[in-house]
Amino acid sequence: MSNKGNPGLVAALTVAATLGGLLFGYDTAVISGATNAITHNFVLPLHLSVGATNFLSGFAIAIALLGCALGAAIAGPVSTRLGRKAGLLIAGVLFFVSSLGAGYPEFLWSIFGAVGSHALPAFLFYRVMAGAAIGMASMLAPMYIAEVAPPSSRGMLVTFQQIAIVVGIMLVYFVNYGIQAGHSRAYLLTTAWRHMLASAAIPAALLIVFMLMVPETPRFLVLKDRDPEALALLKRLVGEAEAQPTLQQIKATLVEHTRPVLSFGWLVLFVGILLSVFQQVVGINAVLYYAPQMFENMGASTTQALWDSAIYSGVTMFLFTLIATFTVDRIGRKPLLVAGALIMSAAMIFLGFLFDRHLVAATVGQAGGAARGSSYIGLAAVVFYILGFSFSWGPVVWVMLSEIFPNSIRGKAMSIAVGAQWIMNFIVSMTFPMMDGSPYLNAHFNHGFAYWVYGACSLLAAVFVIRFVPETKGRTLESIQELWHRPRPEASLASSKAAPQ
Repeated sequence: MSNKGNPGLVAALTVAATLGGLLFGYDTAVISGATNAITHNFVLPLHLSVGATNFLSGFAIAIALLGCALGAAIAGPVSTRLGRKAGLLIAGVLFFVSSLGAGYPEFLWSIFGAVGSHALPAFLFYRVMAGAAIGMASMLAPMYIAEVAPPSSRGMLVTFQQIAIVVGIMLVYFVNYGIQAGHSRAYLLTTAWRHMLASAAIPAALLIVFMLMVPETPRFLVLKDRDPEALALLKRLVGEAEAQPTLQQIKATLVEHTRPVLSFGWLVLFVGILLSVFQQVVGINAVLYYAPQMFENMGASTTQALWDSAIYSGVTMFLFTLIATFTVDRIGRKPLLVAGALIMSAAMIFLGFLFDRHLVAATVGQAGGAARGSSYIGLAAVVFYILGFSFSWGPVVWVMLSEIFPNSIRGKAMSIAVGAQWIMNFIVSMTFPMMDGSPYLNAHFNHGFAYWVYGACSLLAAVFVIRFVPETKGRTLESIQELWHRPRPEASLASSKAAPQ
């Protein structure tokens, strides 16, 4: 047995867990290829008013995000009672079933008359199920990685979650293109959308297979009084010399197996929730979901807008997420978060200024070269924004959420924080088209209002990190607990009485 552990095993377990992130990214992008078909098949046949049609279409597309909040909420209890591995396995099964169900919602429901537009409730049900699976995986994957990774490389390994998300986004663009290529629009509206949504069952199946092969985390094993198994696994992960001390550190923070979520004060939960909230209110998912609409507002053609959103957004996110992977354990968490927030703020405020001053909007009527030049200025601002997010608030927030919470409350606290993240994701995704399409706001800001809002939120995010967020670089998960307020004296006394003698 190596005294330095087995880096290959740690890497293999990390790759297996990050398939949860791949599902997140895959689902984020796959729905973009099916939006028109969802409206065509489920909403237009209802013959609603224009406002009701737009609302129902948006709701059907975004409802998975509410499922994500539900999944994040139940992931905490599942991770505590059944385990991190079991939770990811459940998420894989749910996503596998929901992917096939969303593609073919009439299946099993047809006996109740759920065909055509009448299958909308079934479709919504499967999309909520998919969201629940993603919400569970988005919390449990970084938790699993953090609990098997050594402190020296934990930050880098947890950022693989964000890399997997980005890879999932880029991968599904090619999958959607391959499904659509060579067919008419009628085929897209009747058949291709089904194949797109059902294709997500493939990465879900991979997650199921991998979770059947990996072990539980040492910290969950200690939580369930399975110390011999935990010690054996730690010897494989960190080596003979570090296994016993690491086990004792884990046991010292788990002498009371279940604690109220505020046992360490309100600040730790406040920081976790606000990290999640700021990750969304800086506007990243409005940029990702509605990038084609943004580029069309800048004067690009529909085809060029789709190309810009797929290529520039995807490639930029991937490259700069890799930068975070190799810097988060060297530079630290706080410097990256602050720098990224300031870059995003500058980019969004500049983009709002461009729209507000009519420098990029309504350029369609200009000469071709002038329109393209104006569009490129706005495109550069968007790429600069995505650059700032990709090396900071995208991957680093997942690192922070996986490590700032003490062991005895991690499942509950992380569940609350990630649930808040998905709720804010839903709110941002629903409010962007409302702001961008408001005649009143456009009369005063010419499509620029939303970007002013995101720029201000990014600036507030930087201030929040400087003031409230501790640096966790290089610390063990157990020593991070010391950064927060200790439990009240009476709670500590009760814990010492409950500790094994």
